[in-house]
Amino acid sequence: MNDSVLSWIGDETLLQSLLAGQSTIILLVVIIVCIAMLSMGADWMIDGVVDLAERTGLPKIVIGATVVSLGTTLPEAFVSVMAAYMGNPGLALGNGVGSIIADTGLIFGLTCILAAVPVNRFILNRTGWVQVGTATLLVLISIGVLLTTDDDPKLERWVGFLFLGLLLLYLYITYVWAKQGTGVLPEDEALEHELMSVGKSWILIVGGLLLVIIGARILVPSASEIAMRFGVPDDVIAATMVAFGTSLPELMTAIAAIRKGHPEITVGNIVGADVLNVLFVIGAAAVASPLVIPMNFYYFHFPAMLIILFSFRIFISMNKEGVFHRWQGFWLLAVYLCYVILQYTLNIESAH
Repeated sequence: MNDSVLSWIGDETLLQSLLAGQSTIILLVVIIVCIAMLSMGADWMIDGVVDLAERTGLPKIVIGATVVSLGTTLPEAFVSVMAAYMGNPGLALGNGVGSIIADTGLIFGLTCILAAVPVNRFILNRTGWVQVGTATLLVLISIGVLLTTDDDPKLERWVGFLFLGLLLLYLYITYVWAKQGTGVLPEDEALEHELMSVGKSWILIVGGLLLVIIGARILVPSASEIAMRFGVPDDVIAATMVAFGTSLPELMTAIAAIRKGHPEITVGNIVGADVLNVLFVIGAAAVASPLVIPMNFYYFHFPAMLIILFSFRIFISMNKEGVFHRWQGFWLLAVYLCYVILQYTLNIESAH
C-alpha cells in the first residue's frame, strides 16, 4: 500500500476535497449507500459472531468483548494512527476519549432503553473493572504529566508501548476468564439453526466488518459536507455529526444485535471497545507520535468520561436482578447529551 493510498484513507482533508466536488444529489445517494453498507455489514457480523460463539462454547458477551470490539474500534484506531503519523496527533486522543463517551453514553444508553440487557455478573464484574481501570490510568498518567512538565503535557511513546503491552495482557486474561466462567454461566438458548462452517463464520465477520468500516469512513464526511452547504456551523457539525459518526460501527452492531435477540453482544462490545479505545487506539497512536493533551481534556472531556464509566460500573453492582434497568439507560444518555450540548454552548473544542 503506497503513501498516496494511505494518505487518502488517513487524511480527512483529501476525502473532504473529493466529496466537495460532488453535487448534493450524489452526496445524498452516497449517504444512503453507506447506511445500507453499515446495516448489511453489522447483520453479517452478528450472524458470524453468534455462530462462532455457539461453535466454540464461549459466551456471546466474551466474543463481543474481543472479536467484535476489536473490529468496531478499528476505524478509530486506523484513523488515529494515520493522523498521528501524518502530523496531527491531537486527533488521536480526542478519538479515543470521545468514542468512550459516545459508546457508553449514547449507544449503551439507547440499548438499555430499547431492550432488556442481561447483566452477566461473572464477566462484567471482571471486565467492567478493567474498563474503568484503563480509563482511570489514562487520566492519572495525564495528570502526572501535567504536574511534572513545564512544556505542553503530552503522552510520550513509552505510554503507548505500556498501553499496547496491557492490551495483549487484557486479551489473554479475557480468554482465560471466559474458559473459567463457561461452566458457571447460564447456557445460551438452544441452537435454532444448523451451524455454518468456521470459514463461513469468519468470512461473514471480516466481510461485515469491512463494509461497516468503509461505510462509516465515507458517511461522516459526506454528511458533514451536506451540513456545511446548508449553513450548519462547523462546531455544531463537530459536536454532533462527527461525534455520532465515529461510533456508527458500534451503533449499527448494537441495533443488529438487539434485532436478532442477542443484546449481550452489545454489552461485551461496549465494554471491550472502551478498553480498546484506551489501550489500542490511544496506545498505537502514541507509539506513532507523542500525543499533546489540550487543557480542555482536564476540565471537560476526562471528567465526562469518568462520570459515564463510573455510572456504568455502579449499575453493574446495583443490578441484582440480572438485567440493566431502562432508567439507567436514560441516565447514561442524558449525561452524553449534556456533554454534547455543553461542547456547543461553551464553545469547547470537540473531543473528536
